Amino acid sequence: MSVIHEVRRLPWSAEQMFDLVADVGHYGEFLPWVVATRVRSSSESELVADMLVGFSALREKFTSRVEMRRPEEITVHYVDGPLRDLDNRWLFRPLGERECEVDFRVEFAFRNALFQKMAGQYLDKAFRKMVAAFETRAAQLYAVDAEPLKSSDAPGYQ
Repeated sequence: MSVIHEVRRLPWSAEQMFDLVADVGHYGEFLPWVVATRVRSSSESELVADMLVGFSALREKFTSRVEMRRPEEITVHYVDGPLRDLDNRWLFRPLGERECEVDFRVEFAFRNALFQKMAGQYLDKAFRKMVAAFETRAAQLYAVDAEPLKSSDAPGYQ
């Protein structure tokens, strides 16, 4: 299993960042490679969604179950798709009224071990680009032209 882990200090509240990450239905508007999303079911604490991801002519569908514990944590469990496993967790820690720390961790495994080794380095960059896309979206939605206050990358690709 490969792991990517990032921790960022951001100039938005934990609630704002929670709302942004929980809004799966809008991922296609700002996340790179996300072609479309469909929320199958949704409640205050859980949703099931399909995400169509595209790289050139290649398109793959992922189904995930998302557990939400407002405003502290969002955990995404892989249900179905081309990988063996893909789970991620977002933790949101308030650092005052208009600032928070976001801790993002994704674990993934391919069905094929050779592909895991070859593709892992590219997925590391792709996931980091997606985290940056959430920051850009937050700046657009919450009208803040500030750069993140502090970024500390935890051990990246393992």
